[in-house]
Amino acid sequence: LGRGPGGSLSVQGPGPLPNSGDPPPGALELRLRRVEQELALVKAALGETLRRLGGCDPPGGLGESGDPPGGGCGSPKMGMGDPKMGLGDTKMGLGDTKMGLGEQKMGLGPPKWGWGTQNGAGTPKMGLGPPKRGWRTLKWGWDHPEREGVSVKMFLRGRPITMYVPSGLGPVRAELPPERLQLDWVYGYRGRDSRSNLHVLGSGELVYFIACVVVLLQLPARRQRHYLRHSDCVRCLAVHPDRLRVATGQAAGVDKDGKPLQPIVHIWDSATLQTLQQIGLGSFERGVGSLAFSTDQGAFLCVVDDSNEHMMSVWDCARGTKQAEVKSTNESVLTVEFNPRDSSSIISSGKSHVYFWTWSGNGLTKKQGIFGKYKKPKFIQCFIFDAAGAVLTGDSEGNILTWTPSPGKGGKEMYQIGQQTRAHEGSVFALCRRRDGTVLSGGGKDRRVLSWSPELQLLHEVELPESFGAVRTIAEGPGEELLVGTTRNALLRGTLGSGFTPIVQGHTDEVWGLATHPKLCRFLTCGHDRQLCLWDGSEHALAWSLGLEVRGGLNWGGGVWGGREIGLWGV
Repeated sequence: LGRGPGGSLSVQGPGPLPNSGDPPPGALELRLRRVEQELALVKAALGETLRRLGGCDPPGGLGESGDPPGGGCGSPKMGMGDPKMGLGDTKMGLGDTKMGLGEQKMGLGPPKWGWGTQNGAGTPKMGLGPPKRGWRTLKWGWDHPEREGVSVKMFLRGRPITMYVPSGLGPVRAELPPERLQLDWVYGYRGRDSRSNLHVLGSGELVYFIACVVVLLQLPARRQRHYLRHSDCVRCLAVHPDRLRVATGQAAGVDKDGKPLQPIVHIWDSATLQTLQQIGLGSFERGVGSLAFSTDQGAFLCVVDDSNEHMMSVWDCARGTKQAEVKSTNESVLTVEFNPRDSSSIISSGKSHVYFWTWSGNGLTKKQGIFGKYKKPKFIQCFIFDAAGAVLTGDSEGNILTWTPSPGKGGKEMYQIGQQTRAHEGSVFALCRRRDGTVLSGGGKDRRVLSWSPELQLLHEVELPESFGAVRTIAEGPGEELLVGTTRNALLRGTLGSGFTPIVQGHTDEVWGLATHPKLCRFLTCGHDRQLCLWDGSEHALAWSLGLEVRGGLNWGGGVWGGREIGLWGV
């Protein structure tokens, strides 16, 4: 291994490679020669590693420059990095490169390389943060006749990610360009594993989240604004009663250097996108699962985290101080809300429970909902308050239960089921009370949106197309318009009479392939959801999608996609 002209990396084996003046050998001979060269590298590396592990090296065998003594490029030596050897992954630190020999399965393919910033004399790593001193231009100078399998290793939030270099790639500069990028458009919506994450602001904008971004979408102009202050995935969202301020909570994670990031709640102004308050840094574990503003001018915020005890806490929004905290339950908590008539009353629901909380001073006390003669569902996934103050819950049995307070033993108030309404086949994922008092429910298995009278008499129903998935959340738009988020990460817009059309669509699993059109403002994506999607970059919309038989990767060379897992190619 050595440096070629201009600082490029080159691989040199025990014998010279054929130069441009030699007649080209046959494909088999060329392949055999390359394998022999790589086997020589592997043998030299393993021999040097075994010699050093056996204690044959005297201390200080390496110079301060990081080059091995007698540093010829025919027999690579161990560099300044700690030597690592194992059956699964043998690594050699070669000055300012890293070579993964274990992944090459004894020389049956080209070696892999990592490149990036110089951190002293040690093995360099590539980060995604701002450039540091010592960054320089690196050029690909491979002397291999073929470049199949060449890769670079990046470190994304402390995790190594191997990325394969496309064939035919010219010189690459590792320096960041002087231009700064600005986020223009976010494709997709997180509906697959989130709840109550679609709201309409006073400005008429839709607010929802995906990944670390909170999106504000203006319809019908189709313009987006973005709140970008979160450092990890946003998991929940609540809108203040003034419909201007927004609270968003994020999950725990790690930064680009692998250091832990703690969960936190941001309260921010949707008009200016300025952060007004940061709540709970160091108080939450794993992530923030549910949020709710109090209805008395939104002075307080209730938060439930994702710890084992699902700690419930109440915070002063203006001061950012904790007012009360209690362990809620060891079971999953899916949603929490303040009673709109009484801010000292809080309700939470989730796996096999619905709790009615009373907040007084720095204390929170709970009463469990009594199911009595009714079957206890596995999950209570959503609830709303009706015009009379009763609580309506939607559960995994497909029922809407009406809870009313009644006097219990010792004069203590208790909540019992006053009515059970069969609503959906499968789970009830969403409930929404409209301005006219009617109730909307969204089903999981049946994908239906139902409209009910205040007395829960069925009025209208509409079924969503299977391609959009089940109903995840429902929000009321202007007039008769409804907005629906689905489990297949789509946002739909429409009415019960005319049906629904998509306004936002996205993949439902990890995206592993992306290719841009060489001339048009279009690009292709594919991933683990086995969908091949063509996107119109000028319209910010999905042009078409196609189901694949396998998970795929992409290369736009006349429209080529490849099945990454089983080696199947399709054009």
